Amino acid sequence: MSGYDLVLRSRRAVLPDGERPAAVCVRDGRIAAVAGYDEVPGTDLGELALLPGLVDTHVHVNEPGRTEWEGFASATRAALAGGVTTIVDMPLNSVPPTVSVPALHRKQDAARGRCRVDVGFWGGAVPEHLADLPALHAAGVFGFKAFLVDSGVPEFPPLDPAGLERALAAVDALFLVHAEDPAGIGAAPPSARYADFLDSRPPVAERRAVETVLAAARRTGRRVHILHLSAAGALPAVAAARADGVRVTVETCPHYLTLDAAEVPDGATEFKCCPPIRDAENRDALWAGLADGVIDCVVSDHSPCLPELKRRDSGDFGAAWGGIASVQLGLPAVWTEARRRGHDLADLVRWMAERPAEIAGLAGKGGLRAGADADLVALDPDAEFTVEPDRLLHRHPVTPYAGRRLAGVVRGTWLRGEPVGPADPPRGRLLRRHDQWPAVAGEERR
Repeated sequence: MSGYDLVLRSRRAVLPDGERPAAVCVRDGRIAAVAGYDEVPGTDLGELALLPGLVDTHVHVNEPGRTEWEGFASATRAALAGGVTTIVDMPLNSVPPTVSVPALHRKQDAARGRCRVDVGFWGGAVPEHLADLPALHAAGVFGFKAFLVDSGVPEFPPLDPAGLERALAAVDALFLVHAEDPAGIGAAPPSARYADFLDSRPPVAERRAVETVLAAARRTGRRVHILHLSAAGALPAVAAARADGVRVTVETCPHYLTLDAAEVPDGATEFKCCPPIRDAENRDALWAGLADGVIDCVVSDHSPCLPELKRRDSGDFGAAWGGIASVQLGLPAVWTEARRRGHDLADLVRWMAERPAEIAGLAGKGGLRAGADADLVALDPDAEFTVEPDRLLHRHPVTPYAGRRLAGVVRGTWLRGEPVGPADPPRGRLLRRHDQWPAVAGEERR
């Protein structure tokens, strides 16, 4: 094999410059070269598409403290099955949340030896721990998450606008913001009608909060990232701020791109998330934002809970926990809708691998290029399947995608050049920011 540990040949390799026949050559866990399809012998994938492993920078693993909701073993097993080879864990809903260096160490201890994909960590910015931000950043978190509205768990309180600016001023880091304005949000009434819940979190609450974040970024010069954007009406303000030099990036999620508020059945609380799934016209506008680059990336916001917290017995949207678990289904869900709208696999890779890696600072991830980690996925983009909850691998297989027909089946996955599957022993590494050195044994800098 010409001195390489692994060569994968595909007629549909999705490279940084587009899709074409190529041979990806691996040595010592990294991509050593990308050659012509016929230039190097190796394993022939034929018409299976060869993608970089996806990078999901918005995953709530919940361990330690709420491991009964989800955990590193189950979350990373589901991620691997869905073609995701790197995740970055959110600082909540674990107990303690990742708001200090000791809390980060507890999170790393909980993760070590249990991860089937590589895992990095976000820190949390909460009012009582703003003084901890510099040390937490130095300890290796990739940035900080903050809420402008109630997070849903008491141990992770929100920042007000002044607190957000204090956080931004405290450390030169990437700040991820859950942008909903509490003044624009009402209490969701007890109701089995999705429309009643939707009315309690109107688009104006997102737009105003996004404007608050943009103003803070403009005044401080810091980098900000808008999490899980659902209200497309906020996009013009983002585009204008970016044109003025504000350093802002934006993500959205598979459920906002593929689901429609009008189609949510009464009592189907598996569809509840915050901010909410909106109407088809808004969904079309989100796709337009992706196409023109105002929205940078698509990540899961994988946020599972105990099934009883979804209140499926009563169907009460007001009382149900808000969160959708989709780390295993993000690739096929987005691909199914993307190809229907005329997008190609290069778009999918840009949105779900390349840009999330770039935003988080994961320099070795997200692309089939020399020097990158050999995290690889063989995808049959034309194969279809029906989502069966009992085949999902996150801890509690509750999903709004149950029964949906999706396209895109993962046929093989490699982590740093080694073939891996959900049933294999954990081989994932714990990742820290690129400027953290030396790495702890079993961890890597990026």
